[in-house]
Amino acid sequence: MLAQRMMWIAWPAFVLAGVLEMVVFAVVDPQSLRWFGQPLGMSREAVYTLAFFVFWLLTMVSSALTTLLSMSPFEVNRGTSPVKGLPEGDTKEAGSH
Repeated sequence: MLAQRMMWIAWPAFVLAGVLEMVVFAVVDPQSLRWFGQPLGMSREAVYTLAFFVFWLLTMVSSALTTLLSMSPFEVNRGTSPVKGLPEGDTKEAGSH
């Protein structure tokens, strides 16, 4: 189950990071970027690579938060719970994602 949740987080984030990479660098030239007024001093490929991993990390955090918020309180606090222990109106079974 953990591996499945990790893929729910990592795969969409990977795809979105690729799209962000294309959109951002279609507009921004990596050689024109500055850090505290100084040129970055990195090749274009290094900037592309670093930016991709930053985009991927940020979108994974977003996906992880979405996954966390979709869990019932019982899943978050206790890991799993029997169906009979769910509060009234909560029909989500633990582990049924």
